[in-house]
Amino acid sequence: MTHIPKSHPRYQSLMLRELISSGMKNGLVHETGLIAHGRGEAFDYLLGEDTPSIADEACKIAAAQLVLANDPVLSVNGNVAALVAQDCVKLGQVVPAKLEVNLFHRSAERMNLICDVLKNAGAASVYGIHGDARIAGLDHNRGICDKNGIYGSDVVLVPLEDGDRCAALKKMGKIVITIDLNPLSRTARTADITIVDNVVRALPRMVKYVQDMKQQDKETLKNMAMLWDNMDNLRKMLGVISDRLHTLF
Repeated sequence: MTHIPKSHPRYQSLMLRELISSGMKNGLVHETGLIAHGRGEAFDYLLGEDTPSIADEACKIAAAQLVLANDPVLSVNGNVAALVAQDCVKLGQVVPAKLEVNLFHRSAERMNLICDVLKNAGAASVYGIHGDARIAGLDHNRGICDKNGIYGSDVVLVPLEDGDRCAALKKMGKIVITIDLNPLSRTARTADITIVDNVVRALPRMVKYVQDMKQQDKETLKNMAMLWDNMDNLRKMLGVISDRLHTLF
């Protein structure tokens, strides 16, 4: 990994690039994952590489929904494993929620590598290897899932998601939470709760908020989730981006 001094003004962003690059070289990240990361980084620039208050609120609502869930699952792909494997495990432990590896560019080697990364980060078990069920309407590999994992879940957290799977999961009656830096994406507009933020900032916040929400009574959490308006959330996020561009120019 290239040495990057902490004094560099792009330190955090460059470190994330290095993690993604290293992940690709080690077989975790597919080469197309580099494109996806670059697209997300461009939107993070528009946010000032910071978490707006509305995104923080979305993290709270997502945490409440995870605590309310009967069988929540956190879906993990190569980019997520390369960037936030430990945070995924922490979130899975505090909810508690299952972790399942789900890939578009699926191979036995990549599936096993990502499972190993999650287990090395502390996960007791990881779903996805068996692939004994399929999400209806998806003919590609992201439709493959575990019967006792994503298929049987009631709430799914899908960071860095593909829009068609998000829509398919909702058709199955699941509540979908996503973390997506692009507020205009199909995923962002389809999900029940969209956190428009960088996954490296959002997941640690969610760990903290889950711990807080578990101290709340269920009726309070249900009211929070019921009052959430995701389209209004996305409109506000677009307003944040617009206001920031106006202040820059």
